[in-house]
Amino acid sequence: MTASDPVKLKPGDTIGILGGGQLGRMLAMAAARLGLRCQVFSPDPDSPAFDVVQNATCAEYADVEALELFANDVDVVTYEFENVPAATAMVLAARRPVLPAQKILETTQDRLIEKDFVRRLGIGTADYADVSSVGSLRAAIERIGLPAVIKTRRFGYDGKGQAIIREGDNFDQVWEDLGTKSAILEAFVPFEREISVIAARSASGDIECFDVTENEHRDHILKFSRAPAAIPDEVAAQARGIAEKIASALDYVGVLAVEMFVVSGKGAPTVLVNEIAPRVHNSGHWTLDGASISQFEQHIRAIAGWPLGKPVRHGEVTMTNLIGDDILSYEQWLTVPGATVHLYGKGAPRPGRKMGHVTEVTSAPKP
Repeated sequence: MTASDPVKLKPGDTIGILGGGQLGRMLAMAAARLGLRCQVFSPDPDSPAFDVVQNATCAEYADVEALELFANDVDVVTYEFENVPAATAMVLAARRPVLPAQKILETTQDRLIEKDFVRRLGIGTADYADVSSVGSLRAAIERIGLPAVIKTRRFGYDGKGQAIIREGDNFDQVWEDLGTKSAILEAFVPFEREISVIAARSASGDIECFDVTENEHRDHILKFSRAPAAIPDEVAAQARGIAEKIASALDYVGVLAVEMFVVSGKGAPTVLVNEIAPRVHNSGHWTLDGASISQFEQHIRAIAGWPLGKPVRHGEVTMTNLIGDDILSYEQWLTVPGATVHLYGKGAPRPGRKMGHVTEVTSAPKP
């Protein structure tokens, strides 16, 4: 299969996965159930995804020879994290189909470009400004006001590369601490709740969305996801419509997550987009046990050129992340009725490190 061929895998074909973390691990497990093989490429010899595949490549993302050999062994390439180096994606895309497409990374890897893209679609976001110096930071604060959130334009996740700026803060120190010359300042959103939509889109343009998920963070890291979100039906429909519009505009193939804020207004609540994640997402982990098809299988189906499944939620579902030392209590979860434990096979727990998760399905779906 060449880079320009339409993708139509058959059982026994091989998917290449860039990244060896828990998302790559769960993608490979979903593929195996469908009779598809996976090969994982990661520079980390302790990658948990290596444990569940027969073939793996442990090399740096800049190792062109290793990338070329990897491409020769697979039929299509996907990734478990969005910060794939541009050069890596280019080397692979010249040899095999890469899904989602490389051009999508150019939009979603940069927070400013992503915000501009969303705004051009007529979708609401927090007010924002490009910041490249302490002087432009002061000008942005003057326009947007405080409190506000400053973020690096690239490579931030789980609260890294960002800070809240409040009245009285030393702006010079804030800028120095961020350690970048390329940032974005966003107005602080007094949100009612945080939600996300996990959407899958096929190459033919079919889209399937999972139920809107409500998310709760602790120390900037997702702790709980609950489906369905406790929001009015019209707000849920608005959120799903936004995710579908973004997926279509990107000509996306695979699963993506759109993180949003629900904001109270004079009338009905409104939805603002926070970020797009062009991959399977932590807030979709509940689908492994709480729906008729998981986000991981949907992604595999989409990039394989197979029909998407129609997600049917099994009940009211809560996903709890096991972060750091939370993993030490895994045995207690094994005795909880309706709970399913997922451990990622990582090494020693560290503060802020996602070590596993638990899903609980507690009742029948609402009519």
